[in-house]
Amino acid sequence: MRIVCFAGILLTSGLLSMPVLSQNRDKSRFRPAEPGYFQKTILPDDAEVNNRISPPEVKSNFVVDLTGSDLPNRKDTYEQYWHNSPVSQGSTSTCWCFCTTSFLESEVYRIHRMQVKLSEMYTVYWEYVEKTRRYIQQRGNSAFDEGSEANAVTRIWKKYGVVPADAYSGLLNNRKFHNHENMIGEMKSYLASLKVSAAWDEGTAVATIRSIMDHYLGKPPVEITISGKKITPQQYMQDIININPDDYVDVLSYMQEPFYRKVEYKVPDNWWHSSDYYNVPLDVFMTVLKNAIRNGFTVSIGGDVSEPGFDRQSQCAVVPDFDIPSDYINDDSRQLRFSNNTTTDDHGMHMVGYYAKDGKDWYLIKDSGSGSRNNDPNVKEFGYYFFSEDYVKLKMMDFMVHKDAVKEMLGKF
Repeated sequence: MRIVCFAGILLTSGLLSMPVLSQNRDKSRFRPAEPGYFQKTILPDDAEVNNRISPPEVKSNFVVDLTGSDLPNRKDTYEQYWHNSPVSQGSTSTCWCFCTTSFLESEVYRIHRMQVKLSEMYTVYWEYVEKTRRYIQQRGNSAFDEGSEANAVTRIWKKYGVVPADAYSGLLNNRKFHNHENMIGEMKSYLASLKVSAAWDEGTAVATIRSIMDHYLGKPPVEITISGKKITPQQYMQDIININPDDYVDVLSYMQEPFYRKVEYKVPDNWWHSSDYYNVPLDVFMTVLKNAIRNGFTVSIGGDVSEPGFDRQSQCAVVPDFDIPSDYINDDSRQLRFSNNTTTDDHGMHMVGYYAKDGKDWYLIKDSGSGSRNNDPNVKEFGYYFFSEDYVKLKMMDFMVHKDAVKEMLGKF
């Protein structure tokens, strides 16, 4: 008995000496799903072609309750850099191209003070051509879908150039929004048939895929006219907007590969297995990002937007303390979420500004997806999100930036 009591005293004493954990400050709620911009605006345009309008799934989402919070969700609050107004990606999974094209448009302005609107679909078209080539070369063992990564844009530009948006919209028959569902279905069915028949002729496969895209998107131009002179898309990139694709680098932070090495970003959308990602510890990742945005650079950034802290009513993304307290966000907690697939590479966006609040930064995020458009289209916040520093730190996996913004970091590789 004395031993038990003594142990009990020790245990009690130990408990009394432990720090008392406070209650969570952040609250949650279940919010019913309601029709938004996608259902109200994009799907009716789809119906003109597909003769369908899908009703929203009836469910409730578990989300953070930001009622009464002091949130910096007004665009004019932010220090921001020139960028074109947000453009919708419609009913497609081509955010990788929309955000990076927007980023490179801002780069044209930053470097040359020239305002341009460039074609996203020109890049998407040639990306499918390159996906087809690799599919054939790998005998069907290569991904063929809508997704890709930011550095696909610079890779395509380097080979095929780029054109202004008004030279190639990819929208036919007075369509307002992109929808590639039928086109993707036809292309994937065709390629699957080649795998069954082992008909691995690359020229025939590329020609067929192009004929399908020509039907849905239109043929991309081989020449465009600028100031009365005909030039190629490559000449437009090199001589008019004067962008060098080799000037752009991708910064990554995850523990599963060595730091301070160029590594492969192992996600499905990196379908060509690019190993050109500069992998750095999280504190370096955040430091170079902060320095870039403070020194006039914007970035194309990608990561996860499916968290309870991603609130599409306020358009703010936070990390609630019932998920993880701010002080515990580090390399390990970030890697844990990537390794167990609760952080996924599901969306690309364009970071165009910042705002300092209570010792931390918030970031102004230009977006091409539907979720940022559920507010009034006449307000300045239409097509934008507001990301807390913690959200970027925990959930954004990589970003593309001009190499001049990260010279010191690159010198360590």
